[in-house]
Amino acid sequence: MIGDKWTMLIIRDLATGPKRTMELHSNLEPISSRTLVGRLRDMVKDRLLERTDFGGNPPHIEYALTERGQVLIPLLDALREVGQSLECNECEDRKKRRGRYCEVCPNSLEIPQSRRVATPSRTSRRKQDDSIVLL
Repeated sequence: MIGDKWTMLIIRDLATGPKRTMELHSNLEPISSRTLVGRLRDMVKDRLLERTDFGGNPPHIEYALTERGQVLIPLLDALREVGQSLECNECEDRKKRRGRYCEVCPNSLEIPQSRRVATPSRTSRRKQDDSIVLL
């Protein structure tokens, strides 16, 4: 589920709040519209995202992280911290990268500090479709 291409980047973008499909598409270039819509559909099916249709013409649809999706934010934080500890492929500018990608690289982007979300307690055995698999 979360090992699929684009999933973690979609979660990263939605960690700051709900977004429309076109906003996600512009943040995730070079993803195709077809691929993005397919990933969003799969993530809704896996209960990582919630889709809200506000109607209208053109359609106004927003996606937001569910509680299940928010549980993955600390994983993104951990990956970001590991990435920051490694040398940048494009430069040696590690000291300036606190909380963001390397400022010298072309795709500098502010990364929000996420809040910790408690994982739901489970009193029964997990259902097979309720598992999170890292690939």
